[in-house]
Amino acid sequence: MRGTLGNEAPVGAGGRDADAARTARLIFDAELARGTVAADQLLTANVLNPLRPSAVPPLPARVLQAAVKNRDGFSASARAGRGYAAVRRAVLGAAAQAPPRFLVRVDEFPHYLAWDQPDRFGSDAFLRFHRIMRDAGIPYLLAGLPRLSRRPLDPTASEWRPLTPEEAAVLRRLASEDDVTLALHGRDHRTRSASPRRHSELCGLDERRTAALLDEGITELEHAAGCRAQVFVAPYNRFDARQWPLLARRFDVVGGGPESIRLIGTRPSPQWWADAVYLPAYAPFYGTAAQVLPAAHGSIEAGDGLWTPIVLHWGWEADAGWGDLERLAAVLSPHAARWDDFLAAIRRSR
Repeated sequence: MRGTLGNEAPVGAGGRDADAARTARLIFDAELARGTVAADQLLTANVLNPLRPSAVPPLPARVLQAAVKNRDGFSASARAGRGYAAVRRAVLGAAAQAPPRFLVRVDEFPHYLAWDQPDRFGSDAFLRFHRIMRDAGIPYLLAGLPRLSRRPLDPTASEWRPLTPEEAAVLRRLASEDDVTLALHGRDHRTRSASPRRHSELCGLDERRTAALLDEGITELEHAAGCRAQVFVAPYNRFDARQWPLLARRFDVVGGGPESIRLIGTRPSPQWWADAVYLPAYAPFYGTAAQVLPAAHGSIEAGDGLWTPIVLHWGWEADAGWGDLERLAAVLSPHAARWDDFLAAIRRSR
């Protein structure tokens, strides 16, 4: 019988100990590959206890966690709150000091407002963002949409369109490049709730409708881009905890953000959780390039050697005039990891 995370989302057959062991293999992936750490060194209580995934907290606790999400130091405590950095130091000693491995995620293409604002959020604007990242040598994950909605913030609207030939061509071109990995960003980014505090394409859907939405999105994005997404990024970063098993059966990685906290609580990143890896990013690693830049400097100085997710929105950078992005790109470039390497590390950690 499978265990439960709280009363909402099932844990894999191996339970939390198995999840902790897989998380350990993931955060020590580089050392295991070099042979500086043996796998059996990671199967101790001092390693596994801090890495076990916790139950989904009750709603009052999640509300409190969400309320403090932007306080100074929140991201560091969320990322290493279950002892990631401490576990690495305990096992490796001074050798734990290593550059961070930044995993840059970009939301989204086509932009969910591109239908009505093509001059501001169309393909030409996005390709300028891509050139900055490519010229700096920064690999990134792109959350891709297989459809566009007219008025995506209006849950009563129903009009949508498939990708244009130009949009599909951009996705196919990016999918063919070594340093870009595509993720599925829902089906059409239409919210099911008018309240900005509850915007979500997934929350409230039952199992059948959730599965149908995911499978349609997977198929349509694969048809448009020519590759199957292994990563999922929920529109608005919101999904219900009970939907996790449906996501984990279909994807190796599920991204999250500040909005996820109220639904599943804060979690360190990355974390094996049942059958997939959860990879949330929080402030200050989630924001504009100008907001992320000081945090990136701090992470490089700290040298904790961790996979460190960063989330950018290319539309925000277009509005800011690109200069902040160029400055951030120069800092991230030596330490930006390829998503394909991260996915390979996940496969080895299973």
